[in-house]
Order: sequence, then structure tokens, then C-alpha cells
Amino acid sequence: MPCWDQTMAGYKLPVKVVFCSAILSSRSVLSWMQKLFCGVCFGVLASLEDYEETVKKAKEAWKVWADIPAPKRGEIVRQIGDALRQKIKVLGSLVSLEMGKIFVEGVGEVQEYVDVCDYAVGLSRMIGGPILPSESKIEKEIMSFIIIFRKGAPTTSLTSVAVTKIIAKVLEDNKVPGAICSLVCGGADIGTAMARDERMDLLSFTGSTKVGKQVALMVQERFGRSLLELGGNNAIIVFEDADLNLVIPSALFAAVGTAGQRCTTARRLFLHESIHDEVVAKLAQAYAQVRIGDPWDPDTLYGPLHTKEAVKMFLDAVEQAKQQGGSVVYGGKVINRPGNYVEPTIVTGLPHNAPIVHTETFAPILYVLKFKEEEEVFAWNNEVKQGLSSSIFTKDLGRIFRWLGPKGSDCGIVNVNIPTSGAEIGGAFGGEKHTGGGRESGSDSWKLYMRRSTCTINYSKDLPLAQGIKFQ
Repeated sequence: MPCWDQTMAGYKLPVKVVFCSAILSSRSVLSWMQKLFCGVCFGVLASLEDYEETVKKAKEAWKVWADIPAPKRGEIVRQIGDALRQKIKVLGSLVSLEMGKIFVEGVGEVQEYVDVCDYAVGLSRMIGGPILPSESKIEKEIMSFIIIFRKGAPTTSLTSVAVTKIIAKVLEDNKVPGAICSLVCGGADIGTAMARDERMDLLSFTGSTKVGKQVALMVQERFGRSLLELGGNNAIIVFEDADLNLVIPSALFAAVGTAGQRCTTARRLFLHESIHDEVVAKLAQAYAQVRIGDPWDPDTLYGPLHTKEAVKMFLDAVEQAKQQGGSVVYGGKVINRPGNYVEPTIVTGLPHNAPIVHTETFAPILYVLKFKEEEEVFAWNNEVKQGLSSSIFTKDLGRIFRWLGPKGSDCGIVNVNIPTSGAEIGGAFGGEKHTGGGRESGSDSWKLYMRRSTCTINYSKDLPLAQGIKFQ
């Protein structure tokens, strides 16, 4: 019989974990992790029976959560944010340990979670619906009583468990079931079960376009709702009037940050032909100064890829780029050191429509492409299947507004003089086309998590019918 963690309202957290114990050099982090994962059985994946039991407990927890007023739920979310703040450095270290992000980026991931909690607290006292004048008396209202049922990536189970246990403690301290935030660590069978489960009112999926399409079809087959945040083949466009003091660090961070493993990573860099050679030379020089090393080392700017499979995809993409006419002007090789380290890579000389340029490779490869005219480069930005993030660098106000207009970028994120990577939590995050069309985080994206209802209330003694119909 497997050993289960039974500390969170009685529901199960089966976990499969793979990590390198040699990296555990911080006593404070190691001590906290030993306490956190006490009782968790490593090397075990959740079965479908475990999934079923967890869903039942989550649905029971919903009955409690739905009776709590929104401001009170907001207060609990505030406490969750504070609990994450208290553990922000150790959680950031855990992200680095499992995924390979450098420490400051790991902390940044947790900070984003905290910021979203703060944002949600404000919404808890603001969410409502308009009362509209009508031929009769009508009231519209939108209310949210969601619970969270999560399946994390199998390769980052430690982070998933850690965050869920922190949240569960806050919930239980407030005398509500920890199962309001449930987690099952499993494989594709669990994901498939969730997609096909009619008890999942909304399925939010973050991952590859290939898997996202499968998820969308399974959810649609049962007429469910899905929210997809999928891949991105993001471009930065640099015009001849751009400030290169902004361009070089922006392109460097967007292409090299997180070792090219963000959905918003810059993968295409379009340079006006008059500045192409100058920018490539300066960018190659900047790449040479990137400090590569242990993600936990505060001086490191660039860590390893997440898996050995990612290293293989990197090498395959570099080879395809060469075969299709590209020249590697920087990087292109595996780094001879322990771990999944590859060189950040710049490729020039490819046409804008080369097959490899149109392929999203989750690795630090930047394809640098020449252009002449605004109209053609806007079209090239939009010709890939994904539509997540995009950016231009220019001082021309007219061009900026054309970029933001109907003939400009078709992406969900349309930036000016700032990189493609990262996003303010107050704005809706997501993209179009094969990126999935879903929106997360700020703006009015919360509405996607709601059930919308229209309620018409007749408070008169008459029976007014819509469109002035008389039925007598």
C-alpha cells in the first residue's frame, strides 16, 4: 500500500518527485522541505481511484465555500498571499531546484502569485453585475464561488505540493475545508480524466499547443468550458529609429531569460536592414557576457534546461536551422558540465517563412531576420500560428498606433519599447489563434471563471412582455 500525506482535510497527495539532492546546499531550505514533505510518499503517482476520491472531497468543500460571502473569501485569499510572502525565498529556491530557473526568477514566480492574491482581494469587494433599464424590470449579476482542483506538471511535483500545503493550512485555520484547493499529482491519465469529467465546470490548461488541442476537443465533446494558455512564437521588431540601449538588454532578457523556456520568450527578432549587422554584433557581445551556472548562485543569469528531452529538441532545432540556410553566429552547442546546459544561441540568415522559424522550440534559440518595410514585417509577425506576445521598438508615434490597431499585431500581448516576456498582473494574460484564446490574471479575465446568469424580476402587478408583445 502506498503511503499518503493525510494532513490536508483528509484528501490525498500522491507524489512522484525527481530532483538532484546534490543541489540541496541551503540548510534553511532543506530544513523547511524536510518538515513540509514529512509523510509524503515519493515515487508514487495518483491512480484514477485517487482522482475520484479527491474530486468528491473537492465538491463537498464547494458546498461550504459557496456559503461564504465574497469579502470573507477575499480575506482568506489575503491570508494565503501573506503565507506565501513568508515563504517566498524557500519557495523560490524550490522552483529553482525543480525547474532550473535562476533563484531571482523563482522568487519572481512566487511574487506573481502573491500579487494575484492582492488583486483578487480587491475584486472580492468589487465583483457585481449591472442593473439595467428594460421594458420590464431586469437585474443582471455575476457571482463567483469557484474551488480549485489542480494537476501540476509531473516534473514539478515538489512545488505543487508545497504551495498546496501552504494554502490548505490557511483554509483550515479559517475553519473551512482544505480541499477547497485540491491537488492530484499524476500523469496523462489524470489530465484526460479531468478533461472528460462533467464535474469540471471550467478546465484551465497551460501547456503545449499539441496537448491543448487534445484537451479542448475532449472538453468540447461534453460541452464543457476550457481556458487555454498555450504556446507562443513571439517576435520583437526593431525599426531604424529604435533606441539600441533599450533593444539589446530587452532582446537579451526576452530570449535568454529562463533559458528560453517561457511561453513569452522572444524566438524571432526582426531587424531593419539598416541596423541588422550592428545589432547582431552587439547582441552576440552581450550573449558572451551572460553568466552561466548554478541556478542558486546569486550571480547566475542563465541556468539549465528543464529536461534531457529539451536538450535534444534544442540540438535538433539548431541542426534544422543550419539545413534550412541559417548561420549560427553564437552558441548552438551543449555545454560540457553536469546538468542540462546548452549555449544560448543566435541564428541569422534564414527567411522569415523558414519551417524552423515557424516552429516553437522551447529553448534559448533566437532567429534574427531582416526586413525593409513596416507593412511586410507586421505581416511576418502575424504569419505564425501562435499569437501570444509581440513587441516593437520605435520612436514613431504613428507607427506605434498602427501596431496597436487592426492592421498591427494579432497577438494577445502587444508591447512597445519593452520585451515580449513577462506581463503585468493587472492586465489580461493570454493570446490568440493556436495560443488558445484564453485569458488569465487581470483586467476582466476573472469573468471566464464565472457562471453568467440573467435574472428578470417583475415587481409590478402587471405582466410586461419583451418587445411589447400582447398575449391576451
